[in-house]
Amino acid sequence: MEWISSRKNPLCLRLRKLAADGKFRRETGCFLCDSPKLAEEALRWAPETVDAVVTTPGQKLGELPYSVRVVEVPEDVMASVAPSKTPQGVLAVCRMREAALPEGLDGSRYVVLDGVQDPGNVGTILRTADAFWADGLFLVNGCADLYHPRTLRASMGAVFRCPVWTCGAMEAAALLKRSGIPLYGAALRADTRDVRDVDYSRAAAAIGSEGQGLSNEVLSLCSATVKIPMNDRCESLNAAAAAAALLWEMARCRK
Repeated sequence: MEWISSRKNPLCLRLRKLAADGKFRRETGCFLCDSPKLAEEALRWAPETVDAVVTTPGQKLGELPYSVRVVEVPEDVMASVAPSKTPQGVLAVCRMREAALPEGLDGSRYVVLDGVQDPGNVGTILRTADAFWADGLFLVNGCADLYHPRTLRASMGAVFRCPVWTCGAMEAAALLKRSGIPLYGAALRADTRDVRDVDYSRAAAAIGSEGQGLSNEVLSLCSATVKIPMNDRCESLNAAAAAAALLWEMARCRK
């Protein structure tokens, strides 16, 4: 195990940039997991992607692959490099996995997020999609960075288990169409159906941002739209809550 005590060490500078700079993450193909839970999930589900683990003294790491660089730092250095206000003492540097769109989709249920810019919502929806057996998530029209620390933290490790593709809305819709998967938008229009009355044996649900809802582009690509029944005095749900309701209905069709 290495010991680093200087905040100016090249590794510490790199950790700060990975936490704060999305462009740097994309250029290097790496991201930062900030918690023992995320590091554990990375090592369990994608150990080949883990380059380094950084800890404070006394942390229990368990058995690590031989190729993983292990570094110990004092708590003040950890506080200076960790993105969270109250660091939990473990960081992991991971490499992004290949995220090219496949030629076809073999799964049954997918989610398309349209302009959902809050990292916490994107991470929570990814976690919910993974919990309810969704086969993948599409991020279109400027959604929050999948590898933003808040997105990763909210995903609770689902980022390592559920496929995610960042692409254009037309690309996602074309892939769904040639895979025989209809796209249902969470929105109101003339063809809107109750969310409970749709066959989700093979389907994708499109969810927009809280402020804007689904874009006209994505709405034009939907086979139909669905609504979640709720109290008349309530106007809407936030994106993560709407996704949870839709994913639960979709999971009920799971065989």
